[in-house]
Amino acid sequence: ERIWDKMTGDIDHEVAEYWKENFDLRHILERDWDKLGDNLKGKIHIYCGDMDNYYLNNAVYLMEDFLESTTDPYYEGEVKYGDRDEHCWNGDPDQPNAITRLRYNSMYVPKIMERIEKSAPKDADLTSWRYK
Repeated sequence: ERIWDKMTGDIDHEVAEYWKENFDLRHILERDWDKLGDNLKGKIHIYCGDMDNYYLNNAVYLMEDFLESTTDPYYEGEVKYGDRDEHCWNGDPDQPNAITRLRYNSMYVPKIMERIEKSAPKDADLTSWRYK
């Protein structure tokens, strides 16, 4: 069902509430942090241009406010903004999006490796599969 009638401008509040309860990530995290927090600790990394073409940076500010307020556990992730960057900014402050889109692997593999090392079980083999 549509959230609003394009002819009258009327908003269907029932649809809006359904969307909020089922698709609003900040709302869901805030509502269910006591159940989800332990599993998400250290796993949330958000990158956003502060001049997002779709104004998504505004939603990211709200998400960041919530994440920074978390306790038991604290989210232990990161939220970064690209100064004057647009939609799809991915965390690299030194290159334009057209370049950084070509290097996701080289940007994120080190972060993934760090997460694996940090969260690996005590006796995990962290060396034999690492190529130099």
